Amino acid sequence: MIARIPRRKVWAWAMWDWGTQPLNTVVITFVFSVYITGSAFGETNATSFALSMSTLAAGLAVALIAPVLGQNSDRTGRTVRNLRWQTWAVAGLVAALYFVRPDPAFLWLGLGILAVASLVGEIANVNYYALIDEVSTAANVGRVSGFGWGLGYLGGIVALLMLNFGFIAPEVGLFGVTNTDAIDIRASMLACGVWILVFTVPTFAALRDRPRASVERVSVRESYRLLGRSIANLWRTSRHTVYFLAASALFRDGLAGVFAFGAVLAAGTFGFSPGSVIVFGAVANVIAGVSTIAFGYLDDWIGPKKVILISLSALVALGMGVFALHDRGQIVFWTFGMAMTAFVGPAQSASRSFLARIIPEGKAGEIFGLYATTGRAVSFLSPAMFGGFILLGARVTGQDNTQYWGILGISIVLLAGFLVMLGVREDGHSVE
Repeated sequence: MIARIPRRKVWAWAMWDWGTQPLNTVVITFVFSVYITGSAFGETNATSFALSMSTLAAGLAVALIAPVLGQNSDRTGRTVRNLRWQTWAVAGLVAALYFVRPDPAFLWLGLGILAVASLVGEIANVNYYALIDEVSTAANVGRVSGFGWGLGYLGGIVALLMLNFGFIAPEVGLFGVTNTDAIDIRASMLACGVWILVFTVPTFAALRDRPRASVERVSVRESYRLLGRSIANLWRTSRHTVYFLAASALFRDGLAGVFAFGAVLAAGTFGFSPGSVIVFGAVANVIAGVSTIAFGYLDDWIGPKKVILISLSALVALGMGVFALHDRGQIVFWTFGMAMTAFVGPAQSASRSFLARIIPEGKAGEIFGLYATTGRAVSFLSPAMFGGFILLGARVTGQDNTQYWGILGISIVLLAGFLVMLGVREDGHSVE
């Protein structure tokens, strides 16, 4: 591991989080997902269920290909190159959402592009995570991970506010954009694509590949065989790492569910207007960014496992509070939902630093690919639990809109991850 890391490299690495955050903050969470589940595309329960199914399909695709692509980056040493083209692909897909008009006929086009963008973004994350070894040491990996994640949240809020005041909130926004035919939302997608291209330039300018002198070509079938061998070796030599992958698969899927369906819940259950959702997202991202950076220091002090457990226990309690008090109005979501945002980022960042501490030289892409795969192997849980509990709520209560039952399903997934994580040892294990 490198003894000293120039700060400019840490900043350049973290700028990828800043640059690509609009995919999560603007597209997946606070703007496009709210738009695509709105009344222009169909009934709330139907569009929410469709969103959960498209999210599930993207997750299953990630589970199949992430470790093999990560393994390929390790084998060729082309991690930065692969990250570059994947980032450009995400930018293009996000910009393509401009063509999704507010009409039920465009529902599945929008969900399809969204699913593919999410898929490519997840694969890009594998290579981005693998590069953390280039910009951190064992002593500061928690802080570096937290800094990157926190900077991403802050980038998300800047992008969200710029788009809100530039296109969405004004009657006539920049370049004469109005809300006619949802041009304000669609133009925001174009702007997000440009944002991703521009702000990831520092990452690719500062970080360099270390190509292997001789690279053996491996078939897809052979790649999966080698993956199986790695998993078997991991089980023999570092069983608690396998336990961690299982635990993180559960709780990371729950964390993804909080973000994927939080804004949808705010609009569909608590009656937030599109503008209110954006204001909520802006405040939430500030809280998330600051708390994640702060928890990064706590990670290096008390260890990532304790940070994960603290965060998950808080999220479960707060999620149950949203479910139980949903009929008290928007103040419930402002209070409990806002508090939840303070714990999602720290759990995600600590999970990344936990694994980064134990990955050996030359295995980062494959192990982080396996990390993505184990997460996506159960990626059906949060979408299925969210959608399933909506249907269960409709059956139990007889109400037309039981979207708020979805948060109960996500809380159960988070609780399952917490319980499995309790048994994971934080020290004395390594990957060989």
